[in-house]
Amino acid sequence: MRYNSTAMIELALKSLTLDDRLRGAVWGQFVGDAAALGTHWIYDLAELRQLYPGGINGFEAPKEGHYHFGKKPGDQTHYGDGALVLLESLAKEGRFDAKAFGTSFVETFRPGVYSGYIDQATCGTLENFQAFAESNPVDTYDFQQGADDDQLAAASRLAALTVRYWDDPNLLLVVEQATRVCQNKDLTVAYMKFNALLLSELLQRCDVHTAIRRAEERTLAVEPQLGQEIRRKTRAALEETLNEVTEVTLMFGQACPLPKSFPSSIHALLKHPEDFESAILATLRAGGDSAGRASMLGAWLGAHLGIAAIPKAWRAKLSGADRISTAVEKILA
Repeated sequence: MRYNSTAMIELALKSLTLDDRLRGAVWGQFVGDAAALGTHWIYDLAELRQLYPGGINGFEAPKEGHYHFGKKPGDQTHYGDGALVLLESLAKEGRFDAKAFGTSFVETFRPGVYSGYIDQATCGTLENFQAFAESNPVDTYDFQQGADDDQLAAASRLAALTVRYWDDPNLLLVVEQATRVCQNKDLTVAYMKFNALLLSELLQRCDVHTAIRRAEERTLAVEPQLGQEIRRKTRAALEETLNEVTEVTLMFGQACPLPKSFPSSIHALLKHPEDFESAILATLRAGGDSAGRASMLGAWLGAHLGIAAIPKAWRAKLSGADRISTAVEKILA
């Protein structure tokens, strides 16, 4: 959605209901991921131009030899598939349950069941679960022993969890538990606390700059040391807002690790705070782990701008649209 004046922006945002923002956060996450399917993990921008001479407009089909080849436009990447597992677990249980989510996750991605690409976090999670199961009763596993990983797995699925717990005093405890299912690393947990707090502030009608500042302060209160690192990353992104998304993403890094992908995503949010489509396309065109960044960015902008700001045609393209809608409405109900 594009607005032509500051007054129009303020009027549109004031008219949003909380449910508009809650739905927007979840749908924005899934749309961002699916839009990146065909261009995901292509780092060479010249290669991107060669593969897609008509430009990158979202929902490109993966070419032969691509990580997601065999999937069709509208499908989710492995990130989005994992996010759907969490979304439906929350809807089914009515709350977050690490064992319920972990069990569904392992069943979904175990060898012989999931035919798509799986990332480092998923591989490590499956390996750790299998190692435990070989010498212990499976029902005693706490699903808090995920991979030692600092990439975008949890970031790509956090929207539904935050929508369920955004005003709950246990939000950050639940975020930590959900993160450690697949990423048992303190650095990742700290970034995900910031991610959830930023979403929470946006859901409460904060403008983007205020939401970032408040999320910084709240993160520092619970993660003093790692919170300092995260604040340095957000401030670095703020200093680059005169520059374009591709340029800044190349500077911070196109790769998956959060110290690179996180400030790149924050910059895209700051560069296009009132235009969901432009923000997503800008991050796709910057290459690299665009699906992870676009998932996070889509959730932030959906929370800020509401579901109507996400192009209806993009939402309709999602192969899992009915599943997403059913689960979201159950959570909101």
